[in-house]
Amino acid sequence: MSATFDVGRPSLGAWRSGNTGVEGVWHFEAHEPGPVVMIASLVHGNELCGAWAVLGLLEAGLRPRRGALTLAFCNLAAFDRFDPAHHDASRFVDEDMNRQWSDQRLARADSVERIRAARLRPFVERADWLLDLHSMHEPGPPLLLSGPHRRAVDFAKALGAVRHIVRDAGHADGVRMRDFGRFGLPDGSPDARTAALIECGFHGDRTSIAVARDACHRFLLATGAVEASVLADALADWRRPAPEAHVVLEVEGAVVAKDENFSFVRPLQPLELIPRAGSVIGINGGEPVETPFDDCVLVMPSTRQARAGVTVVRYARQRS
Repeated sequence: MSATFDVGRPSLGAWRSGNTGVEGVWHFEAHEPGPVVMIASLVHGNELCGAWAVLGLLEAGLRPRRGALTLAFCNLAAFDRFDPAHHDASRFVDEDMNRQWSDQRLARADSVERIRAARLRPFVERADWLLDLHSMHEPGPPLLLSGPHRRAVDFAKALGAVRHIVRDAGHADGVRMRDFGRFGLPDGSPDARTAALIECGFHGDRTSIAVARDACHRFLLATGAVEASVLADALADWRRPAPEAHVVLEVEGAVVAKDENFSFVRPLQPLELIPRAGSVIGINGGEPVETPFDDCVLVMPSTRQARAGVTVVRYARQRS
């Protein structure tokens, strides 16, 4: 698939500096105690919708009514390389930042992304609630990736931001920010905290900005970080209509590319449902890739980043 890239690169200006001693990270404390809420953008340098949303939050002067609010532009080094004609090249500098969130990888400090993630780590560890803003390689409806835990699925439904909620366990090639530390603890753990990752649509689709802004509005309201009246005044045009119903897509498997030559046998549609198990959808390392069960939903099929170890499609069942 190919699509026009219509999202401009935001000028961060003075907002790039942050107020924490870590470039691109802003942190605001309220007088009243409460949860620490974090919104992350630009984990990938070519995913601009989140940067537009966080920039808007900063320009609106929002402050938490209780607890604390952290707003972050994460992978600035990759963002600085952004070129709309070659936007995939600015996803990261050395390696995918959203696969580095384990103690072992963060401790190595042997890549641009690991060094940067280690600087972001204290803010992520402190957060009680996290919204991670992303966009997708291919055109398609927005998705909220909740992770495997019931509390996160319930929170995704309560947010009401998008129709499709993907319940998944992450990637074979590394841990995402959404699953790091307390966010990855099992339901019922006294230290467990909740995170959500939203894919706001295709990187270059201007609608992705509206989806990101709506998600931020709903997130700040749902967590109680900012009063409803303040959001209504400061972000009056950010809310979008809620979907009539939610569809939970439970991921039960994935295809990991063996090399950069992975290919699909035909163009696949986002969230395409394949009725019969055993249907060949791709070629991986010279071998056919077959759907593992009937009524298999294909989540985020894309070969744009295909190389050894990268997930190119996920298999999901539709749940109510």
